[in-house]
Amino acid sequence: EKNEWVEPALHKSDTPGCLRHCSCLLDKMKGQTCFLVAFFTATFLVDVLGYSNGKVNVACESMVPNHGSDPQSSVAPYTITANTSTFNPGDIIQVTLDANSVPFQGVLLEARTQSSTIPRGTFRTTNSLVQLLTCNVGGTSYPESAVSHSSETEKTQIVVNWIAPDVGNIEFRATFVQTRPMFWTGVTSRIIQRSGPTVVPQITTSSRSQGSSSMSAAGSNVDAFSSDACGSTKFCFINPAQCNPATDGNCFFMSSTPLNNQGLLFEMSGMASGYIAIGFSDDQTMGNDDVYICGMDVSRRIQVSRAYSTGRSRPVSRMLGQVSNITVANNNGVIQCSFVTRNNISTAQRAANNMHYLFFAFGPSSDGLINIHQRTPFISSEKVNVGAVQSISGSSGRPILIKAHGALMLIAWMTTGTIGMLIAQYFKCIGGERKILGKAWWFQLHFPLMTLTVALTIIGFVLVFVQVKGWSYSAGSHPVLGCVVMGLALIQPFVAIFRPSPDHKRRWIFKYFHAIVAYAIRPLAVASLFLGLLLINVAPDKWPVKVLGGFVGWDLLTHIMFILLSIFWRKGCSSEKPMYPFFLIFVVYFCGNLAFLIAILVGIGQT
Repeated sequence: EKNEWVEPALHKSDTPGCLRHCSCLLDKMKGQTCFLVAFFTATFLVDVLGYSNGKVNVACESMVPNHGSDPQSSVAPYTITANTSTFNPGDIIQVTLDANSVPFQGVLLEARTQSSTIPRGTFRTTNSLVQLLTCNVGGTSYPESAVSHSSETEKTQIVVNWIAPDVGNIEFRATFVQTRPMFWTGVTSRIIQRSGPTVVPQITTSSRSQGSSSMSAAGSNVDAFSSDACGSTKFCFINPAQCNPATDGNCFFMSSTPLNNQGLLFEMSGMASGYIAIGFSDDQTMGNDDVYICGMDVSRRIQVSRAYSTGRSRPVSRMLGQVSNITVANNNGVIQCSFVTRNNISTAQRAANNMHYLFFAFGPSSDGLINIHQRTPFISSEKVNVGAVQSISGSSGRPILIKAHGALMLIAWMTTGTIGMLIAQYFKCIGGERKILGKAWWFQLHFPLMTLTVALTIIGFVLVFVQVKGWSYSAGSHPVLGCVVMGLALIQPFVAIFRPSPDHKRRWIFKYFHAIVAYAIRPLAVASLFLGLLLINVAPDKWPVKVLGGFVGWDLLTHIMFILLSIFWRKGCSSEKPMYPFFLIFVVYFCGNLAFLIAILVGIGQT
């Protein structure tokens, strides 16, 4: 059986031709001869169909595909790089396969000691474009000792992790297939030096007895995860406060211990179905964060990875960098990881610094990729230095100033502003010629409502900047729309203050400008409310957002009713028909408005 790596072009008409040929032979040959013809035909078909799915275990030792052509003698347009030049047994090394100019379709990657054909160590990956192979060399199986392609999809970069065994110096060796006849063998990385003689088991899967609250992991150090030294020798971020991961599986725990200028030892523990993650942020909003993830790969094994959060989408993977001494465990759903990192923490693509807000997130994963967390992460109440010894707890609720900001904006643009605009549009006839303090009745209602709307907007605008302490880069277009609404809201009262008298010849300019700004500000404010609710509400069904959508429909229906009444019932203030249908619709609308507002305010309070 041949080990074809990339499937060549094959005309569908070829197979029926072979079958017709076999049928003719059946009529002319004896049974034994026909059996031989059928056998070689089947072998030919397997050979032609090849191994486009990457199941090239038979080539583990030679690493040479049987494509009917010789390997290229030119310098390969592909490189293999490792994130370290030395290793100890148990270390995890990140290996990157790069296409310098032309993508590759097939690949076979192994780690070998020099002058040996035995694959060493085991690989881990979360990339669906590649898969792990079990190689058999000299009658011995080496599980997950090689990486190959899983399809013919063109690839420009593949990143995998390799777990070092107790061996000497190694190099990473690969064969790259660009097209069926064009491939390169013997592409190697630099030599990775063995730096220590001591064998330290780093990757384990642990178990816990049913009903037991203590965690055990043979060959690992996860038993040492404890809050006992918090505040005395290490920094701890614990939720709920004062819980201990050594005895409580529902404890969400992160600690960091300074290692005499040799980096930080991180420990993470928490109950999750797919992953736990710790993020370092410049603010208390997700996005532009440096993240370490302890989660399941495609084989449901726990591994440590690093990522950069860009907002409400899946984080972007980053090089693991200077991370070593990784230990992992999964104790009946309690995921635990410890590792040493010498990486600088860099957020918002800016220079590293020591003070950050901490996020502890957890949630499900699928196919080795993390999914959105189903509840708000635990967030530290202030910026902290994880290199300083202290113990803090976080809250999964939104900061009170963020909640106040949302509540004030909802009241302003769902209720006071909306009602003030309705009065100006449809109730200018109330009171007739009678006035209050020299002004029409409708104006004396409209003016205080809109003034209150502007005041609430200003207060809410200031509160959020006080909380964030600057611009929230991770909040998308919400702060942009908010600033536009704030600017237009400030324009309206100033324009109104300097408006000309009712009988002035340029009064029409003020009238149309004031109306145009009002018609523009309303949809912008509603759009900003939607974006704001999406930012602070992470409930799976996002019901507050749906309630706001119901309010928009309710408001639109009310406007349609008022327009119909203005056309078919009472046309202008000169009409003698009574206003009570307008008042009736207004009362119903006001009650519905309050119901929608209260529901969303409750939702904000629950975030």
